[in-house]
Amino acid sequence: MFKNKYNELQKQALTFIFLMGLVSLFSDMTYEGARSLTGPYLGLLGASAFIVGLVSGLGEFIGYALRLVSGLLADKTKGYWFLTFAGYSLNLLAVPFLALAGRWELAAMLIVLERMGKGIRKPARDAMMSHAANQVGAGFGFALEEFLDQLGAMLGPLFLALVISLNARLGNLGSYRRGFAFLLLPAILAMAVLTFSRLKYPVPQNFESTKKAANQEKFDKRFVLYLIGISLLAAGFADFPLLGFHFQKHNLISGANLPLIYTLAMGIDALAALFFGKLYDRVGLKSLMLSTFLSALFAPFAFLSRSIPLIILGVVFWGIGLGAQESIVKAVIANLIIAGKRATAYGIFNSIFGLAWFLGSALMGFLYDRKIILLVIFSVLTQVAAAIFFFVLYRKLKEPILN
Repeated sequence: MFKNKYNELQKQALTFIFLMGLVSLFSDMTYEGARSLTGPYLGLLGASAFIVGLVSGLGEFIGYALRLVSGLLADKTKGYWFLTFAGYSLNLLAVPFLALAGRWELAAMLIVLERMGKGIRKPARDAMMSHAANQVGAGFGFALEEFLDQLGAMLGPLFLALVISLNARLGNLGSYRRGFAFLLLPAILAMAVLTFSRLKYPVPQNFESTKKAANQEKFDKRFVLYLIGISLLAAGFADFPLLGFHFQKHNLISGANLPLIYTLAMGIDALAALFFGKLYDRVGLKSLMLSTFLSALFAPFAFLSRSIPLIILGVVFWGIGLGAQESIVKAVIANLIIAGKRATAYGIFNSIFGLAWFLGSALMGFLYDRKIILLVIFSVLTQVAAAIFFFVLYRKLKEPILN
């Protein structure tokens, strides 16, 4: 009888994960599709290159900084669904309103609001996901959501490109606006699935027992070790725009083929998330160490090679690193931190991860302008150092997963 009840609970948890994965799919179609054009759109509205860079950086900074606040607020108020709905509403509905922007200042405000929305909903949403993920295997649960998420990230730009091509007669500005307007469709679908999920599973915390470690009030040294390792991993992982800049500058890959290379990376990301997520449920932190070592190989192949097959191999290693980051790293927190403090942990994690990514990206850009080999050395060493910290954490836990 207990076994049947447990199996039914697993089935319900998997359904919840799949529904939230669909939300991710449709939401990524919306804002990832838009992000592929926001830079050129701001330019058409009269913004300078400096403004485009400033708006993008400001949006990301505010979005990551908000995650610390929203995570604390979610655990304090237990308003996980409220913050998730508020964040998604802002995150998604800001996109189609870009179609109405007549000045770059208004478009810039909407772009920043979209990032703010993601910052508001991310910790609360990840905390709810963690309860269900722990029923089916934290690695697999987050990996399934990431797979659907990346499917949306691939479909969004393709959908937007189709809309724009069908409205080419309107010119660049007019076709871009029509494209943003059509992104209201996946935004509505995302909100509809989110509403259904809320009605069907009003208390996701019920997927997981909260009795265990109920008296734990503070994050211990293991979480600190994990944050140090994650910071090193983020700092040494280059943004794709830097890869694209390098490929185009040295005439390695044409501008027309860069979207195809990015699509390949997103596909590898999705598959790697599933593979390493499932592996994490079997061997624990060893899977994160393995994915980190593989990720460290992207820089030598992508930045030092002049052979297209080797460059593509570098992009594959880059996609593997990204897929592992989006699945395993969240699964570790689901196993490491008690349920009542998990949104706070996700908020701290996301804020530190975002800051490390920003500082590391800036430093790698600086090193690239000096000597490319310096960038490669920095990237490889920081990721190897991250793997070492994950090994120390693995030894501290004495088991692959903290049960």
